[in-house]
Amino acid sequence: MMQAASFCQKHLKLLLSALLVFVAFNCYSQNVPLDNAFAHNDYWHKRPLYDALDNGYTHIEADIYLRHGKLIVAHLLPVLKRHKTLELLYLDPLAACIHGSNEQAPRVVYPLMLMIDIKSNANKTYEVLSASLEKYKDILSGYEDGVFVQRQITIVITGHKPFDIIKNQQNRLAFIDEDLMKVQQDTLATNIYRTASCKYSRIVNWNGSGTFPVLQKQRLRNYVGMAHRYGKKVRLWASPENPAVWNELLDCGVDLINTDKLPELKNFLTKRVAFSANVK
Repeated sequence: MMQAASFCQKHLKLLLSALLVFVAFNCYSQNVPLDNAFAHNDYWHKRPLYDALDNGYTHIEADIYLRHGKLIVAHLLPVLKRHKTLELLYLDPLAACIHGSNEQAPRVVYPLMLMIDIKSNANKTYEVLSASLEKYKDILSGYEDGVFVQRQITIVITGHKPFDIIKNQQNRLAFIDEDLMKVQQDTLATNIYRTASCKYSRIVNWNGSGTFPVLQKQRLRNYVGMAHRYGKKVRLWASPENPAVWNELLDCGVDLINTDKLPELKNFLTKRVAFSANVK
């Protein structure tokens, strides 16, 4: 009897483990949000925004230039792609996804961050951007009379940052991506900064082969700890695109994994979640 009970208990445990893995994979294949997924230069993909949303990404980046009064999405100075505006590629579609006004688009019911990398003059570009964001105020997080108000989309500015303007605005719909290397000196609250980023190689030079050097790991953890102390999410851009690096970054507390490989990172995060559920 004891052997039979032990046999049943063992197989029941295996069945439950398999069920947890199945549920995790099934959920994540259905556009369940991935909190650590950051779509770098999202507009390079075949379907800007939609490829990221279909893979469950919750953080999306777009580069912009101010050109003839319009905010053009491009990595280099736009000449021929003037129709690819920020509103057309991102703001209008996001509003439609949230309000459910486009049946062909995925419905977004979870918080998203849209990181806007300003490539042109910071102040002039922000002036136009700020006016444009007002049209979408009902879906955008804001700083309103000294209080952070969370809504579905949070706009964070990187690249050429209009720091002085934003710091002195009591009402606005945008925040700033801080330089992670300066996080120890900057102690401003999250009403200014929502994230802290820097190039991977400024802190770490490990490519994923062999063991992550102890001193580099500790250095990274120190920066992450300081950023978290002030409520800022951490991102390292231009990091090696492989699971070994991704795994160590997450273990060190890095919040956002920067990638151009949307399905690959999704699969990695899915397996990691499934493994964690199985271990518990």
